[in-house]
Parts: sequence; C-alpha cells; structure tokens
Amino acid sequence: MKTRVPWPRILVIAGGIAMLAGIVDPLEGSVIILAGSGLVTLGTFLAIPGRRLLVYWICVFILIAVGVGAMFGLSAIGGFGGTTGRSMWWGLPILPYPVGWIMGMVSLAARLITSIRHSYAVS
Repeated sequence: MKTRVPWPRILVIAGGIAMLAGIVDPLEGSVIILAGSGLVTLGTFLAIPGRRLLVYWICVFILIAVGVGAMFGLSAIGGFGGTTGRSMWWGLPILPYPVGWIMGMVSLAARLITSIRHSYAVS
C-alpha cells in the first residue's frame, strides 16, 4: 500500500521553523526568513483550495521581500543614522520586514491552534 507524502504540510512546517530560526540574527537571518516565508506560501498554495489564506501569505512574502531588499540596499550604501549623514527616517523602508514577519507568525500560530483543536475534536 502506497502512502501519500504530505508535502504541503512539510513545506509549511519547514518554512515556519526557518522563520523562527532566522530571527536569532535579523540581518543575516533575513535570507532564511525570506526563504521560510516562501516555503510557507508554496505549501499554502499546494494545500488549500480556498485562496484567501494564499493571498494573505503572498502579502506576507511581499512585505518581507520588500523590507529585506530595503535593508540590504541601505546596508550597501552605508546604513543610516549615526555619522552617515542620513536621518533615522531612512530606516522606514525596512518596516515591512518585521510587519510581515509578525503577520506570518500570527498566521502560523493560528494554524497550529486550529490543527490542535481539530485533532482533539476528532479523538
């Protein structure tokens, strides 16, 4: 008997772990967080026939990608604040990165709680 491998669930779990692991160092871990949100978005695309959650995760991925891109761009030109001559307002384009990460973590926590409730309701 062949068993079906639950790839969407594996992708969502691996992406969630990557998003949590990347927060240890938000600058270097941003690439891991971006990849993790991409994995969760792909797993959501493959798993759920309803598209509302997929649109949510596409927005999360775009927010993280824009924020990470801004962070790397600002790092490439020397940063902001301090002795760079750029005010702290130059850090505003980085804001989508933590907002997207928080949105993703809230969504993953809600999915985990729903999954746990569903498993106890079936038992």
